[in-house]
Amino acid sequence: MLRWTVIFLVIAIIAAIFGFGGIAAGAASIAKILFFIFLILFVLSLIVGRRGRVGDGI
Repeated sequence: MLRWTVIFLVIAIIAAIFGFGGIAAGAASIAKILFFIFLILFVLSLIVGRRGRVGDGI
């Protein structure tokens, strides 16, 4: 998912360079949304991963 965020960020930068304001804004907003989804999933995986290891007792 982080790869898609980078792809949309690159599209937004290229579109902004060429002056396509609407496309750049759309791609940038998609990149922001995907980044925050990735960040939330990453934090959740850290929390769930730590909770599972504490109960092992090894």
